[in-house]
Amino acid sequence: MRVMSSAADTLLERIRQNDADRDPERLALKYAAWRADPFAFLRGTAWLFNSRLPAIAALRDAPLAWACGDLHLENFGSYRGDNGLVYFDINDFDEARLAPATLDLLRLLSSVHVAAPGLAIAPDDVEALCAEALEVWVGTLASGKPRWVERDTARGIVGDLLSSLRKRSQRAFLDSRTRRHGKQRRIRLDNGKALPLHEDEHDALLQRMQDFALLQDDPHFFKPLDAARRISGNASLGLPRYIVLVRGQGSPDGNALLDLKFATPGTDHSMVRHDPAQRLIAIQTRMQAIPNAFLQPLEWRLQHFVLRDLQPAQDRVDLALCRRKPKRLASLLQTQAEVLAWAQLRSAGQHGSDSIEALQNFAARKSWRTPLLRSAQQVATQIRRDWQSFCAAS
Repeated sequence: MRVMSSAADTLLERIRQNDADRDPERLALKYAAWRADPFAFLRGTAWLFNSRLPAIAALRDAPLAWACGDLHLENFGSYRGDNGLVYFDINDFDEARLAPATLDLLRLLSSVHVAAPGLAIAPDDVEALCAEALEVWVGTLASGKPRWVERDTARGIVGDLLSSLRKRSQRAFLDSRTRRHGKQRRIRLDNGKALPLHEDEHDALLQRMQDFALLQDDPHFFKPLDAARRISGNASLGLPRYIVLVRGQGSPDGNALLDLKFATPGTDHSMVRHDPAQRLIAIQTRMQAIPNAFLQPLEWRLQHFVLRDLQPAQDRVDLALCRRKPKRLASLLQTQAEVLAWAQLRSAGQHGSDSIEALQNFAARKSWRTPLLRSAQQVATQIRRDWQSFCAAS
């Protein structure tokens, strides 16, 4: 008979409560991923991280800024903007809210400590590159100028991501996600990326997308052809999420794929009280240099969704490329620290966030820096303990 500690029992109960009413099929996939890797557990439990933040001056005294709320090494990626150009930026805003400016930095640095053993990065290297990233964040805030990653000057993994998206063939991409019969395509259900919809739900979603298409400037582009349940993400697995195939520029090789993601109610409702999708999109738009293509809210069956251009897994940071390569990880982390600071500068002084001057004044102080670095290590240690408890209890 398995005996669990009260701490493990409590943790498992909190996880079950958080994941209540989720799709069991996709929820099982999420838990299997968690058991394999503590970093996957970190990615899927931002709510747990945010529920027990350390009582440190680095958080308590920091100015308010718009925050991703779930920042970690893999929550960045390349994507096509609404202007058709390619960008690298923060790419998930499910937990976005007003928070101390150091919240995202703390979670990002904690994620480095959690991921490092699996990447065979030595503890001394981790401490050094976290300290360097913090100084990059401070220096970027000091500039007071929000910028963005330039494709022609991006280095390392980020440069490779931007180049690969620019060169990607639309036909090859569609072939990886759909099956083709003559001049028609249907979403593939045999590649671990999608699950079938029940016939009634499939037809209802296509009808909703058809109604949506009629309200767009180019209704023919958004004409729906097929839909399926999407398998993606970590924390969001089990929540309603769909992949939708639309006509795009024409069948078969001009079709487009859209991501329809359930908008989780956030903890901050100062912007939009009744539509969490509009709230998330508003925050994302003010933090990103350029928002994702097709980004807009959509309501279906009394639930709120965020619609956007499909962002495949290969457009996200692949940490395996940093294995045994601390310099490559350092380069990636420094770029991410810049991107975070730019997002905070860009959204400063808007809808409750503090001014650029407040961010600069706080960042210039040195007393909070070492305690924050130490807290990142401590938070990572707690996350690994939680992961071990979860594995033992589940």
